[in-house]
Amino acid sequence: MAKLRDPDGGCPWDLEQDFSSIAPYTIEEAYEVADAIQRADMADLKDELGDLLLQVVFHAQMADEARLFRFADVVAAVCEKMIRRHPHVFGTAHIDSAEGQTVSWEAIKAAERAEKAKGDASLLDDVPVALPALLRAVKLQKRAARARFDWNDPVRVFDKVEEELAELREAVASGDAAHVAEEMGDLLFVMANLARHLKVDPEDALRQANAKFVRRFHYIEQNADTPDLVAEPLSLEALEALWQEAKAKGL
Repeated sequence: MAKLRDPDGGCPWDLEQDFSSIAPYTIEEAYEVADAIQRADMADLKDELGDLLLQVVFHAQMADEARLFRFADVVAAVCEKMIRRHPHVFGTAHIDSAEGQTVSWEAIKAAERAEKAKGDASLLDDVPVALPALLRAVKLQKRAARARFDWNDPVRVFDKVEEELAELREAVASGDAAHVAEEMGDLLFVMANLARHLKVDPEDALRQANAKFVRRFHYIEQNADTPDLVAEPLSLEALEALWQEAKAKGL
């Protein structure tokens, strides 16, 4: 990476990049790692982990050039953090369950946030804005739950889903596009909350739903009476019948 970024004979594209321009690629590579894991493709996972590591190296090289920090500092910092956040492994604390470790981890993180904020910390601090919206919603809700701002069981959340759905219907009836968007956001937020209470990862659940939709739509394309559903569209009833066939086949 140092060679690629060398003004004397380096790569023009690499030389033009900065932290902001590389950040989208970093996010993309992380998703490709997750995709390889989802597909259980270990050969691809090896390659994708290398691509993700390259992103870390790229950022570290740019930081080194700016005299901010070096790759070795990144490694040292994460090692120090892991030691600090696992006192039951590297110290004398006793934790005997994964749940206990989660509580301890969050308590240590909260202390770190308070120290960094010098007394002006919020529970919602450092939940990255750039996270996928569903994931960020769950993280925000988990933080708020630590202050007991949460329902005690999923039944109350189901009631809230119905309430938000009714408000969305009202917004649609009003014809106010901005209000519709707001209420749709509220409904998605409470659906993320429902997933959390049901111990379901909403991002993973939606990825699986997307994959299922692709499988079933492929079945429709392969079994339709026309080779081009755009040029020669079938009726909605015919499409739905093929969809139900795909569903019955377990696709």
